[in-house]
Amino acid sequence: MTSRFLPASLSLALLSLVLSSCATTASHGPEPEPEVLATVQQDLPKGSGESIDEHLFVPAPVEPAVAVPTEPATEQTAEQTTAEPVEVAPQYDNVWARLVDGFALPACDEHQSARNWANWYADRPAYMARVMKRAQPWVFFIAEELEARGMPGELALLPIVESAYDPFAYSSGMALGTWQFIASTGKQYGLQRDWWYDGRRDVWSSTHAALDYLEYLDDKFEGDWLLALAGYNSGENRVARQVRRNLAKGKPADFWNIRLPKETKGYVPKLLGLSCLFQDPASYGFKLPVAPNQPVIAAVEMASQSDLVLISQFSGVGIDVLFSLNPGFNRWATSPQGPWRVVLPLEGAQRLTHHLQSEAPPNLMKWDQVIVQSGDTLSGLAARHHVPVSVLRSSNNLTGDLLRIGQKLRLPRDEQLLVDPLYVAAASELQQLQSGLIASERVSHKVRPGESLSVIARRYKVSVRELQSWNNISNPHKLRTGQILTVFHSPAPTAAAAKNSTFTHTVRRGDSLWSISRRYKVKVNDLLRWNDLNSKAIIQPGQAIKIIL
Repeated sequence: MTSRFLPASLSLALLSLVLSSCATTASHGPEPEPEVLATVQQDLPKGSGESIDEHLFVPAPVEPAVAVPTEPATEQTAEQTTAEPVEVAPQYDNVWARLVDGFALPACDEHQSARNWANWYADRPAYMARVMKRAQPWVFFIAEELEARGMPGELALLPIVESAYDPFAYSSGMALGTWQFIASTGKQYGLQRDWWYDGRRDVWSSTHAALDYLEYLDDKFEGDWLLALAGYNSGENRVARQVRRNLAKGKPADFWNIRLPKETKGYVPKLLGLSCLFQDPASYGFKLPVAPNQPVIAAVEMASQSDLVLISQFSGVGIDVLFSLNPGFNRWATSPQGPWRVVLPLEGAQRLTHHLQSEAPPNLMKWDQVIVQSGDTLSGLAARHHVPVSVLRSSNNLTGDLLRIGQKLRLPRDEQLLVDPLYVAAASELQQLQSGLIASERVSHKVRPGESLSVIARRYKVSVRELQSWNNISNPHKLRTGQILTVFHSPAPTAAAAKNSTFTHTVRRGDSLWSISRRYKVKVNDLLRWNDLNSKAIIQPGQAIKIIL
């Protein structure tokens, strides 16, 4: 999306073929799109979910309910039934079938562009299988929300268009998450963002926010869902202006007749094409996906900020699965400002709830402690322990930067990290997942003479394909001097920084405190303090020196 919402940049091929909502080559109205279909690659690259796909929570399949034979109706009961018919709600084993019965958008097959997109998706079963696997934990939850609000079932397909159901998808316009929120709209609809957490990647929270926004758009455009969807993609004010303009000229003011960006003209037909595909899968050689029509996840409300690794241990849910269900967390713990909710598979949620309701509930957020020494500053302590100054302030209820010698400060770092090998392993895995999947820092790079994409990729430790995807570059060899490229960095700290590890350096011949401090990028004063040494101390070969990183 280009205004309030921006699409997921899944990959170069995905962008160039207009799979994501930032595409620009979808045709206008009912015209066929042979030029799009002709350029499709044999295999679609994976999006940013390439790594998380290996760690997803996949609910166990549910066996179809067996019909129980009933006694033949007597003449009397048959008459009673005829006299007083009772409407029986349909029963579903597959939540996708339930959603299809709730479809309410205009007929999908009225426009050639929608039929083209139905074929486009149907021709890529491996890609759709990946997307449906990502959707499995969430689709029942989304179906429940849609039915409770009386909204069209097709909206459960919208994350396929937006992000391929990838909570880590992001666009060059800084839209994030399954529903692709930019920061301003996310804030407007209650999605919190801070050092700890980004609600735009939180599927639970962002689903509520997206449906709130879509309900508002439906009301704004007086029940015209195609206009509402166009507003979701390109901005409500832009769509409203074009509606007013057409009405003033006496022209039709529906989606197909107002003037909109090319990407938005392709956005709605994608959703309609998916609607065709799911409504009539046999006609497209497609098999309707299957997901249990029952809850498979549950949200557990914690009482306060909690360590994610400890939650993993007490719930019995692997740290990778926990992170895949809670992708909004940037760090090793929930945010002190909330939300404190964690989403878990049902069994894990029950185990965690059992622990929390016990007579001696576990402490799920342990703090480390530092004592302020002479020369310490708040900014220096923050840099040494790899946390923002604002986090130190909030963790210790500080209103300014003034510190006292001997003052005790707590750090959001679990002491188990240094002694529990299981904790260390899980914390390291969590950090690696966060570093590899979370991207929120945007950098602009100006191409210099002689630079190539491969050179720039090495500099920023990203791939050439990612650079192409972020910048809509189809030919990696056509790069001009002075061109501005967008590059994304992960906000998560490095593995060493995340661990805040303590280890021992054995002094070698020729070592000095100064040379050791240079090697490990710490201060000499810190080495003196950590090892109870004075400024005149002489170190000897074989001596153990404590290092804290």
